[in-house]
Amino acid sequence: MKMSRLVAFSSSLLLGVVLALTGAATANAATSLQAVDYVALGDSYSSGVGSGSYDSASGDCKRSSKAYPALWAAANSPASFAFNACSGARTGDVTAGQLASLSSSTDLVSISIGGNDAGFADVMTTCVLQSESTCLSRIATARSYVGTTLPGNLDSVYSAISAKAPSAHVVVLGYPRFYQLSGSCLAGLSETERAAINSASDYLNATTAKRAADHGFSFGDIATKFTGHEICSSNAWLHSVNWLDIGESYHPTAAGQSGGYLPVLSSAV
Repeated sequence: MKMSRLVAFSSSLLLGVVLALTGAATANAATSLQAVDYVALGDSYSSGVGSGSYDSASGDCKRSSKAYPALWAAANSPASFAFNACSGARTGDVTAGQLASLSSSTDLVSISIGGNDAGFADVMTTCVLQSESTCLSRIATARSYVGTTLPGNLDSVYSAISAKAPSAHVVVLGYPRFYQLSGSCLAGLSETERAAINSASDYLNATTAKRAADHGFSFGDIATKFTGHEICSSNAWLHSVNWLDIGESYHPTAAGQSGGYLPVLSSAV
């Protein structure tokens, strides 16, 4: 009987220690996140074009409260949050106008960049409005740029980030594939065009991931998270062409930001 009480007491004591340690770990994790100085850089996929609820003060940059950087900041209450991503940004725009918030005290940086350098907006316009052969030719031009010129542009951005924020954990986020092949779309681009666009997106992501890794940065695979939610799926997280608001075409919806981009960033932090 005494032995049973001793065992019970020991078990209770051990459980209390485990709970206390777990609680301390949770509290420390929360404190750690709250101490983070976070800077969000990049293009329209980071500013939140397509998700609505834009900050009027951000003007043409179209920064949205439903974009993944704002959602992460709202959920984690970092010590500071600078939302510098801007619609239409290219690599040169980041180095010229988005890095002022970075410093030696910056802990976390997120960025999506490269799609505008590669001319993907023009690719989509060409493919929607012109022939299949013209579309495929424009995609080939974009792929050539991604293979030859974009790596150097990415290196310039990544090196500049490291120079200004040497202690920061940098998360580079990629782009989704645009189309679910053999999906529910009955008109518009041919299956050949859709497959070529997806392949070019994969190539852009692979190139970006390689440059990010070489700089010691984390790469967030967005394409995998968007699988089953591409255009032509039954639950798309991407806008198709929108003739009433052309700028939102081929951008993530609010669901794409919260269900696709946010979890990828959160898992990388």
